[in-house]
Amino acid sequence: MKKKLFGVLTALCAAAFLASCASEPQVTRLGADAQRDLSGYWNDSDIKIACDWLIDNCLQSSRVNRVIAAAKKTAPRVLVGVFNNDSDEHIDTSIISTVMESSIIDTEKFDFVSGDRVRDQLRSEKQDQQSNASEASAAGLGKELGANFLMTGSVKISTDRTPDGTSQLRVYYVTAQLTDIETNATIWQATAPAIRKEIKRSRNKF
Repeated sequence: MKKKLFGVLTALCAAAFLASCASEPQVTRLGADAQRDLSGYWNDSDIKIACDWLIDNCLQSSRVNRVIAAAKKTAPRVLVGVFNNDSDEHIDTSIISTVMESSIIDTEKFDFVSGDRVRDQLRSEKQDQQSNASEASAAGLGKELGANFLMTGSVKISTDRTPDGTSQLRVYYVTAQLTDIETNATIWQATAPAIRKEIKRSRNKF
């Protein structure tokens, strides 16, 4: 009887262990350049494709290169503003802005000027230093470098689907422009090649 009871308990423990293992998430680490589409919607690969193309196009612009050449000793200073989400899909466009900021720094042809959130923190810290830091070490006020250009943009999308609702085509358009802050003149504007995705699912799943 004891042997039977021991066998039953062992089997139950084994079953419980296997069940707990089965419920564990299965995680696969991917390389930085790996492209995966799990839902068919906007993802990190799309951000990289669009931003890389836009920065390359900007640097190849003859007007932009004239601006860079005219700056001579100092690189033009760029502030990356808002990229609007003009689509019907939830897209965190602040990620696009961040990637564009990093890309601008990496070009070494532009200087990047921090935007609102970082700028407000810096100004608060400088004000605090006026009262609490030594005169020799306190950061001076009124010494910020103003931006020469503002980069903004948008993400738009067009969709089409089959009558039976089993297939959908989503086309993403990412546009960016560089504007002279002093004159409001647009120095450069471009739209990255459209990112097209055909998503096939069972009926009425969209």
